[in-house]
Amino acid sequence: MDVLIRQGKLFYWGTSEWSAADLSTAFKVAKEHHLTPPTMEQPQYNMLVRDRVEKEYAPLFAEHGLGTTIWSPLASGVLSGKYNDGAPAESRLSLSNYDWLKEAVLKPENLSKARALAPIAKDVGCTQAQLAIAWCLKNPNVSTVITGATRAEQVVENMKALDVVPKLTPEVMTRIEGALR
Repeated sequence: MDVLIRQGKLFYWGTSEWSAADLSTAFKVAKEHHLTPPTMEQPQYNMLVRDRVEKEYAPLFAEHGLGTTIWSPLASGVLSGKYNDGAPAESRLSLSNYDWLKEAVLKPENLSKARALAPIAKDVGCTQAQLAIAWCLKNPNVSTVITGATRAEQVVENMKALDVVPKLTPEVMTRIEGALR
């Protein structure tokens, strides 16, 4: 990666789902050998999957200025609220070849948390999906969010999360934390 950066073919390089230990090793090796270290990591991050970004990577953000391009901000759609009353027929989690994902994300505790977020989204004046994406964007260590929309109207709706971020006051964030506990 360093050679490609020095040749001007890349601007930077990053990793995906690396542990903090592996990233620390990469930073150490890069420093020892005068190589370009990774500048970003692509972890899963959402209201239901938080530990890696919020705890494990915390020292890396401060020490190395690590950026993140997070994926699955809606936890495979659970945080959008569309599964609050079961899997809609047109959703991917209703398909048999997605049973593995359905088992992983449609857990009662995840659905309970998603349902508890519905009144907060209503009070903020947004959809549950917008609330979940805005919550991710509110984290100062999140550089970019990959939304993974399947329809054009979802892209438009998801982008409105940018307008929700300023509405996530400390009071609203406390309510969200209460719903997620």
